[in-house]
Amino acid sequence: MKLSRRVALAGASALAASPGVIQAQTWPARPIRLVVPFNAGGAIDALARVVAERLTATLGQQVLVEPKPGANTIVGSEIVAKAAPDGYTFLVTTNSTHTNNPALYATLPFDPIKDLVPVTLLSLGTILIATRAEAPFSDLKGMAAWVKTLGRPATYGSWGIGSAGHLYGLLLEGALGGSYSHVPYRGDVPALQDAANGTLDLTWASPTSAKPQIAAGRIKPIAAAGAQRSVAMPELSTFAEQGVPGFDLRLFVAVYAPAGTPVAVIDRMQRDIKAAIDLPEVREKMAAQGQAAVGSTPAELAEVIRREAPVWGDLIRRSGAKVE
Repeated sequence: MKLSRRVALAGASALAASPGVIQAQTWPARPIRLVVPFNAGGAIDALARVVAERLTATLGQQVLVEPKPGANTIVGSEIVAKAAPDGYTFLVTTNSTHTNNPALYATLPFDPIKDLVPVTLLSLGTILIATRAEAPFSDLKGMAAWVKTLGRPATYGSWGIGSAGHLYGLLLEGALGGSYSHVPYRGDVPALQDAANGTLDLTWASPTSAKPQIAAGRIKPIAAAGAQRSVAMPELSTFAEQGVPGFDLRLFVAVYAPAGTPVAVIDRMQRDIKAAIDLPEVREKMAAQGQAAVGSTPAELAEVIRREAPVWGDLIRRSGAKVE
C-alpha cells in the first residue's frame, strides 16, 4: 500500500520535530566540556587541549577541557557515564577505561560498554620506561643487570593500577629477570618527579610528559613500549629493538559520549574531530606529543575495543592483578 503525500509529509515532519533531531540541528548552543580522567599537564590533557582549540573554532562554542584524575580513569569516566546525554559532555580517555578496568576491578560504578558510546578513536601512542639521569645504565640490558644487584624489588611508577604502565611493568620480571614492585600515582607527571629525585627506581610515562624532565637533565629514557618508535621521540629504541619482545600492545586514546546522546550529535562530533586532526598543523602538534592521529568512525572504535579488550583482559588475569 502506498502512502499518501500528506501522510508521508506528516511522518517526515514528526521525525524532524523529534527531540534528538531538533537538538542535532541546534547543537551546539552552549560550551562543551571534554572530561580527561588524568592530571592537568599530562599527555592526555595536552592532547585534548590541542583538539579542543580547533573544535572551538569549528563549532563556534567554547570547548573546555576538565582534568578529573583518579582510580585509573574511573573518576573522570564515571562523571561522563552519568552525565546528561545532551551532547555537551564527552570523555577523552585511554584504552584502560574499556580494555583494562573491567578485568581489573571486581566492581565498577558504571558499565563502560553500556554507559559510554564510542565517538572516535583519536590517536595511537606509545609509552616509555625511564629512570633518574644519574642511574648507572642506559639500556634494558644494563637496567636488568642493575635491578638484580639491588637486593630488593625495583620500584616502578605508573599512572594507576591497571594502567598500561602497570601491566607492562608486570612483564618486566619474566622478560628481564629480577624483581619489581608497582607504585601507582594519579598521573605520570608526579611519578616522573619522584623518579627524577630517586624516590622511584623506574617509571613509565608518555614521551610528552617525560620530555621536560629529559631536557632538564633529570630523567633518562631507557626504551619505548609499542609496535614502533614514538613519533615524539624517534631516537629512542623500542623494547623489541633492544631484544626484548612482548612490549607491543596497542595503546590508544579515544572519545566517548554518555549513552543516549543523539546519534546525529555523535556523528557530527566525529566528523569535526576528524577534520581537525587531519589538518597538518594539528597532526604536527599531536606527533610532538607522541600521538599518531586516526579519527575513526564510532563503529570502527567499537570494533577495536571488541578486539583489544580480550588481549588486555587475558594479560590482567594471567598477572593476578585485581582491585576489590
